[in-house]
Amino acid sequence: MSKEVITGSEALMRALHNEGVKTIFGYPGGAIMPVFDALYDYTRGETKWFDHVLVRHEQAAAHAAEGYARVSGEVGVCLVTSGPGATNTLTGVADAMMDSTPIVVIAGQVSIGALGSDAFQEVDLVGVAQPITKWAYQIRRPEDIAWAVSQAFYIARSGRPGPVVLDLPKNSQTHTCEWEEAKVSYVRSYNPYPKLDDKAIEQAAKLINEAERPFALVGQGVELGNAHSELLEFLEKADIPAGRTLLGLSALVSDHPLNMGMLGMHGSYAANMKTQECDVLIAIGMRFSDRVTGLPSTYAKQAKIVHLDIDASEIDKNIKTDVAVLGDCKQSLPAITRLLRKNNHQSWIASFKQYADMEDERVIQKDIHPADGPLLMGEVTNVVAEVTKGNAVLVNDVGQNQMISSRYFKFNKKRSIVTSGGFGTMGFGLPAAIGACFGTPDRTVCCFFGDGGFQMSIQELGTIMEQQTPVKMILLNNNYLGNVRQWQDLMFKGRHSFTDMLNPCYGDIAKGYGIPYDRVIDRNDLRAKIEKMISTEGPYLLECAIKPDEDIVPMTMPGKSVDEMLLELDY
Repeated sequence: MSKEVITGSEALMRALHNEGVKTIFGYPGGAIMPVFDALYDYTRGETKWFDHVLVRHEQAAAHAAEGYARVSGEVGVCLVTSGPGATNTLTGVADAMMDSTPIVVIAGQVSIGALGSDAFQEVDLVGVAQPITKWAYQIRRPEDIAWAVSQAFYIARSGRPGPVVLDLPKNSQTHTCEWEEAKVSYVRSYNPYPKLDDKAIEQAAKLINEAERPFALVGQGVELGNAHSELLEFLEKADIPAGRTLLGLSALVSDHPLNMGMLGMHGSYAANMKTQECDVLIAIGMRFSDRVTGLPSTYAKQAKIVHLDIDASEIDKNIKTDVAVLGDCKQSLPAITRLLRKNNHQSWIASFKQYADMEDERVIQKDIHPADGPLLMGEVTNVVAEVTKGNAVLVNDVGQNQMISSRYFKFNKKRSIVTSGGFGTMGFGLPAAIGACFGTPDRTVCCFFGDGGFQMSIQELGTIMEQQTPVKMILLNNNYLGNVRQWQDLMFKGRHSFTDMLNPCYGDIAKGYGIPYDRVIDRNDLRAKIEKMISTEGPYLLECAIKPDEDIVPMTMPGKSVDEMLLELDY
């Protein structure tokens, strides 16, 4: 029996459908038009397979795919044209690589015969993308589309997740092939799930059982591995306090008694100080980022280090470990837990309180309950967290807004934070929030950004207008590039070199896009206006006039040890 003959563009539609794709973030152009023509038939009527979200810039397509992937646990997909369309996505691709986010970027390309001729909108996409992807591949024949797409999704979602780029020349879209489904579940020389080493499991359990002052560092690997219940069983059986990385904040509910707060440069005072006092440090699905370790040569030198990670390249990369447990934490955590004794470390856990109380008195209460003066970022975040009762998804941009909203938001559910951690991409927040709304349509998505980051992706208000995406946007407007301004005050004698911002009228901009808007200046109006924002159906922009020179503390200065964290900044 002869096989059905179809175009490469039709084959791409079927291959994406076979991978369970439901939402595509994209922007059409010349070299991808045949695919968009095929897409027309599958976004409407009885044959509807996909929702296509037309973004206003290709970088936003990649960030939206990231937001979708983070909250849904599925692979995010974006579809763009060649040349600038493709290269515009690469900031999002690099961001996804740093933060282990599974996305697949499909980009058009000039025809095979024109490659290397400097044809209009030609770029060596595979060559450019290879260093910042798990896999980059050019599909030169339509008959290769089915397996290439399947392999792309397999690589993107398996092991330590990450981005994949597929380069699709125009002839591969228009020429025909015999359709045959493909399902890739193995790639030679690619071992995404290392086999657990029983000896390493035993060594890790022995160290933890013998520990008097154990401390766990919980990273995004717990979220990526869907190991939330396994983490709880591990922590509770051995009675181990835990700190969370920025990307791992929702891996453990905020009010759990073993949760000691956020790690890192602007994290919780107790979590950072106690890193330097524990005798066994258990890192779970985290990579010992410089923002967590501070000065590596002084980091946790008193402790034995146990590192659980799925990626062998992270072991001993930044911090030397005593026991490395390679594997998916969904398997490694219960394997260790089975060998643990039921333990009690209440005196050790209680010792965190003195540091927590110091931070509460000298920082937190001043941040969330200021007596007077202009609005502060902490009090805005705190009220949003109270009104949403810890059930919302937090999306934030990069800078002071990111640190403060991450510090004071509350998390009752998994996969509830979407932020640019390793790459620190300003402009990430708004498009990522759009993606998050599509990835978890039944949840409230709150997006915090500063005036700088907002203007880097402000055109995506057009996407929100068209889709009526119900993003609750909180603009913390201090008329500064606040994070850089803070560093200028600390390290450059207060010389504010191009960090003060002349801002537009955001109310007029919101009106132009038909998006409800309000502004808060007086803190007496704050709660009522936040409640109105949350209760309003559809999108909403709430601008908050923030103290211009507010600083984020605690803070570990660059090049300093984590136990040199400051609760106050002295200029």
